[in-house]
Amino acid sequence: MNAIHWPEGFEPGFCDNFASNEMIVAGLSVQDIWPLLSTPSKWPGYYSNASDVRFYDNKGPELAQDVRFFFKTFGFPVESQVTECVPPKAGQPARLAWHGWDGEGDTRLDVLHAWLLEDLPGGRVRILTQETQNGKPAQALAATRPNPMINGHQEWLDGLVEAARKAKSLS
Repeated sequence: MNAIHWPEGFEPGFCDNFASNEMIVAGLSVQDIWPLLSTPSKWPGYYSNASDVRFYDNKGPELAQDVRFFFKTFGFPVESQVTECVPPKAGQPARLAWHGWDGEGDTRLDVLHAWLLEDLPGGRVRILTQETQNGKPAQALAATRPNPMINGHQEWLDGLVEAARKAKSLS
């Protein structure tokens, strides 16, 4: 199976916080998942921790390489820029990642949130989402139990899968 591409400074194990969530589900494909993930205005419909999505520079509604966008999550206003966008293509995984940031000085939080989607044999899809974080807020999140990032990202995955199944049943 494939892995996330990590830019320097955001490698798991060398950052202040790391969260990894994965699901493998039958009956869905990367093509079913991608439109719900690559269009941030759809996130609030299936993920309660996402709101107030907007794009800069007349971009959108879909994410693309280097596109800047904004959203709120976990109570943080997050300025973001796409660092990797590889739409679905036969024989290769789809990839989406963005650098997000908020605050200054001791309140500064920098994250790299990455997604990898790949079709597996037997009509299954693998959805992997991982996030690394740096800064004092990330250190506090890493020490919190239960881990809000793991739980929040699992909610995102569960909602994404449910929304994809619903959309597929309507088509």
